[in-house]
Amino acid sequence: MQTTDAIDKLAKQIIDVPDFPKPGVVYKDFTPLLADPSSLALAVELMANPYRGKGIDLVVGAESRGFIFGIAIAQSLSAGFVPVRKPGKLPRAVHTEEYDLEYGSDTLEIHQDALANGSRVLLVDDLLATGGTMKASCQLVQRAGAEIAGITVLIELDFLHGRDQLDAYGELHSVLRY
Repeated sequence: MQTTDAIDKLAKQIIDVPDFPKPGVVYKDFTPLLADPSSLALAVELMANPYRGKGIDLVVGAESRGFIFGIAIAQSLSAGFVPVRKPGKLPRAVHTEEYDLEYGSDTLEIHQDALANGSRVLLVDDLLATGGTMKASCQLVQRAGAEIAGITVLIELDFLHGRDQLDAYGELHSVLRY
């Protein structure tokens, strides 16, 4: 399947939901894509392919939707997976990062011993909006001493300019852009 055909196939699986989670927002619901085995496999491949052969040691995904694609991409790249979680969910010593997002603020955590110094990490999420969650995840990865090899997302909302927040963290790949 050619790349444009593949992207069209995935785009047809995304449903716009107006006024969710608040008035004026058009939510990009990708759950139909997850329910279709060939679309799910295609999304994982398109997210992982730019990082094949790049020595990815670990994939890092933020709670909770970053887990969905993160673990599958880690398997696809023969890498491990490390979760970034909301406060109070990890049982050992953590690094913590507070950040702003499009609807307020939040906090993320990663185990202090989750990433070996110098390990090559690919950060994964379902959606890039304003960039707050991904930037906080990148800062956690760097604080843990790992090297950011890239960032991959299924959907990027260009009009929110989240990419601008991530220039310092290397290559950003998005499959679908709106």
